[in-house]
Amino acid sequence: MNRETNRLLFCLLRSAICGNELRSNEKELLTAESVAEIMCLARKHDVEHLAAFALKQNRIPSVSADYSAKLENCILKAAFRHRQLNFEYENLCSVFEDAEIPFIPLKGSVIRKFYPEAWMRTSCDIDILICESDLDKATAILVDEFEYTYKGKGSHDVSLFSPGNIHLELHYNLVEDGIAKESSDILRKVWEQTYVRKGCKYCRDMTDAMFYFYHVAHMAKHFENGGCGIRPFIDMFILDNLDGSNYTERDNLLLHGGLLKFANICRTLARVWFGGYDSDSLSRQMEDYILRGGVYGNSENRITVQQQKKGGKLRYAISRIFIPYEEIKFHYPILERHKWLTPLMEVRRWFKLIFCGGAKRSINELKYNNSISADKASEMKKFLSNIGL
Repeated sequence: MNRETNRLLFCLLRSAICGNELRSNEKELLTAESVAEIMCLARKHDVEHLAAFALKQNRIPSVSADYSAKLENCILKAAFRHRQLNFEYENLCSVFEDAEIPFIPLKGSVIRKFYPEAWMRTSCDIDILICESDLDKATAILVDEFEYTYKGKGSHDVSLFSPGNIHLELHYNLVEDGIAKESSDILRKVWEQTYVRKGCKYCRDMTDAMFYFYHVAHMAKHFENGGCGIRPFIDMFILDNLDGSNYTERDNLLLHGGLLKFANICRTLARVWFGGYDSDSLSRQMEDYILRGGVYGNSENRITVQQQKKGGKLRYAISRIFIPYEEIKFHYPILERHKWLTPLMEVRRWFKLIFCGGAKRSINELKYNNSISADKASEMKKFLSNIGL
């Protein structure tokens, strides 16, 4: 991993987000070769449009006219992507208001308004939370009246696609697969920490503290699954610098949810990346983990983390063969009512792995689990302890 490439990418992202001009020595380092490497890394983390914007704004001499046109196209694609998502999001808000279904917009739909320009905060989908009791009604309206395509129900959401191929994750629960477990009690009470949005009757926004808590909990979930990418750290940096934020309330909620230590190291890394602060050994270790994983993390990171959380190679292997009830119930909701069916659902899962193409992936996971050295395992165990996970 090229630290100079990493550093220059974050110089560009800092310029795009904060509006400051690059220093002359930074511009000199942005050669045609280094720019190509930077944009490759930016693409891996879905922040290519921000790096492109910074390169355009800073008028880098090494950027040719042809490459400048490519940068402009990258920016326009991000802006168009935002327009599509926002159009569908506003339609969904109208649908739920008309249907008298209370709902809470999540993630990018909320946070992008705090960016310098809304298109800078890209998303792959729209996330909205409704009560589980309204799930069938909401799904039926979207499918029958608005021609959404139903793609299936997961442990915490329903997946749908609009006629324009915009992905909607209709959440009915913020607790996901038993990950970041200490946060679950707070996430289950999310409706208690919301208020009705001005000008609406059924759209509800989380309080500042709750929105921040959910953001950190979601980062922790992805972190445990192999990495969360750069974008959540940009979100955090922006949220940390909002006027009128109640930092005491945020930290109290994080403390009760067991996420304050993790949040603090994430804040440190965000300040290193986007505030120009000096890094330390722990923030560099986290940086390596995040950048290695890409926007959604990778299996190597995930297996190394989960091996330590499960208690070693053997326990990890057993946990992949026999998923504990507390986890498998998220994949088979019927187990919430009929726990005695757990052995049957385990067998069903094995057949699904064997006959639906998952066997090879599972075997490769177990092989990688077995190949992790004692030194690497010890290093990951210490790292997880240091960041509170």
